[in-house]
Amino acid sequence: MDKSKVNLVLDAVMFLCVMAIAGIGLLMKFVLLPGKDTAAVYGRKVELFLFGMERHQWGTIHLIIAFVFLGFLTLHIILHWKMIVSIYGRLIGDRVARRIIAAIIVIVGVFLVVFPLVVKPEVQEPERKGRHQRESTGYEEEINR
Repeated sequence: MDKSKVNLVLDAVMFLCVMAIAGIGLLMKFVLLPGKDTAAVYGRKVELFLFGMERHQWGTIHLIIAFVFLGFLTLHIILHWKMIVSIYGRLIGDRVARRIIAAIIVIVGVFLVVFPLVVKPEVQEPERKGRHQRESTGYEEEINR
């Protein structure tokens, strides 16, 4: 297969990956709601499934497709490397500026990938409301002042 056909197939697969990532993201945001939002929509806390899979399983598929996309994107960059270097060199004439900008792009890229792996989440206990406890409206607090 010649290079132009490989590029066409590669671009088509990357396009489908991006559309799948976007579609599954929308599915998880607006259809397979998180537990806290199901009560507001369905009147009670329920579990939602699509094709036998719940929200977290779709999230795993979302992540896998994202990794596949990154693999194909890397291949795409490798196949177009000479063109990228040529255009980049013409766009930014100064050699020092090219190196600084390239270093910034690499550092930001690595940061965006590594950051989620090193942060610690904020842990909070959920507020429990008893059956007979009513929500405070703030009115009682102002009266008691």
